[in-house]
Amino acid sequence: MTDHDTRAEGTASHNTMADVENAMAPEQNEALAQLYSDFEAKNLSPLWTQTSEVLTDVPRSRAVPFLWRWNDLLPLAARSGDLVPIGRGGERRAIALANPGLGGRPYATPTIWAAIQYLGAHETAPEHRHAQNAFRFVVEGEGVWTVVNGDPVAMRRGDFLLTPGWNFHGHHNESDQPMAWIDGLDVPLAEHLDVGFFEFGTERVTDYSTPSVSRAERLWANPGLRPLSGLDSQVNSPIAAYRWEYTDRALTAQLELEAEGFPATVEQGHAGVRFTNPTNGGDVMSTLRAEFHRLRAGTMTPPRREVGSSVWQVFEGRGEIVVGEHTWTLDTGDLVVVPSWVQWEIHAETELDLFRFSDAPVIERLNFERTYIAGRER
Repeated sequence: MTDHDTRAEGTASHNTMADVENAMAPEQNEALAQLYSDFEAKNLSPLWTQTSEVLTDVPRSRAVPFLWRWNDLLPLAARSGDLVPIGRGGERRAIALANPGLGGRPYATPTIWAAIQYLGAHETAPEHRHAQNAFRFVVEGEGVWTVVNGDPVAMRRGDFLLTPGWNFHGHHNESDQPMAWIDGLDVPLAEHLDVGFFEFGTERVTDYSTPSVSRAERLWANPGLRPLSGLDSQVNSPIAAYRWEYTDRALTAQLELEAEGFPATVEQGHAGVRFTNPTNGGDVMSTLRAEFHRLRAGTMTPPRREVGSSVWQVFEGRGEIVVGEHTWTLDTGDLVVVPSWVQWEIHAETELDLFRFSDAPVIERLNFERTYIAGRER
């Protein structure tokens, strides 16, 4: 059933009710009108007047498919760097992706906040902490360290970095060049659930050192090896940064194994990895999933629908994405929103690398997950 079909069905239901009301005697209509007025006065809402809105046959996200061009975002962020100071109060020079379907709210989807953050040469973003979970993904550049609970973590091209909820964090740029990256948070989900807390930290950052590897990585980022000092399961991954060199190596190996005739890829020509929590094998954070995908040139993913929303960012390469009725060409840095249950597919013109984040851990924990691929449901 198409979106058009479901909307038409809802309209038909409403018209049927109107027909019933029109068939009533005048005194019955007057009594019914009084009943509805009394409902409103007591802050009540009868289900039979809104069934098609609250009991939909398929998910109908208020978010809409949308594309933000990196070539548009970066110059605007740079202008902000020239005009907007960073410091206490504003806290971050972060520009949120505001989905046009969400009524002006600064959210990419009903559960995901995403933004481009910009830090000028030798600038410092002061420390603070919040209940919401956050991550950073770097499309280009280096020279910035994010300091998480006093641990300086280098930010470089292709790196995926974590700032789990209620950890103090700030950023400092030690280079002569500005740097921009993408932030992802579960801010809208926290707002819906009324779980948000916020606290200021130091005016600067607690450690201005610039190690190439953070203390968290030295302890936890040794492939297949887990410290005996940390055998308990943790809600969020203790790894501060998932480095591009390892992501790239894993994706390259999958496609090489596929070419050698071994099963290693998601589907033909499509390699993929999920960033995981080494203490339990689950997602890096309780509310956000992160993945990286690589498609060989000429690869086309099958059309699919999924419960839950996601955001894709092109890391490298060119291609095309089809989301619902929209078809967009893709280039480095571009960001695309895929709302819940909206069909999508990707076509790779060149080898195409894409970073993806989603609300999948929440959807799966609540047992709402569902995927439809090429006539198959699971």
